[in-house]
Amino acid sequence: MANIERPLSPHLQIYKPQITMVTSITHRITGVAMGVGTLLLAWWLIAAATGPEAFATVSAFISSWFGRLVMFGFTWALFYHLCNGIRHLFWDSGKGFELPTMRKSGMAAIVGSVVLTLLTWVIAYGMGA
Repeated sequence: MANIERPLSPHLQIYKPQITMVTSITHRITGVAMGVGTLLLAWWLIAAATGPEAFATVSAFISSWFGRLVMFGFTWALFYHLCNGIRHLFWDSGKGFELPTMRKSGMAAIVGSVVLTLLTWVIAYGMGA
């Protein structure tokens, strides 16, 4: 039996990153990040129910530079997943599949998530958080 030369499947070295590809991959990554962030929320709730020492430990972590970075990333992941999820709802109704519309809605999800994240943190710090 002769070997048939089959073409190799294109890979990331072949494809140029496009906004639709980037938003799809980012949507999956932010979904995982929200799962990890939910574990942080569970840790905070359990510590609050456990007692002052446990709560002080969680508070110290969250108020550290690394904790704030994690919380900022969690906030962005939440807003990105929300904005891109709204985009997917339009797709579920059969709208927005034209390439220019897909590009615009992808950029809107990215820009919207950044703006919402920054607004949330500016307002939170303005309230003395």
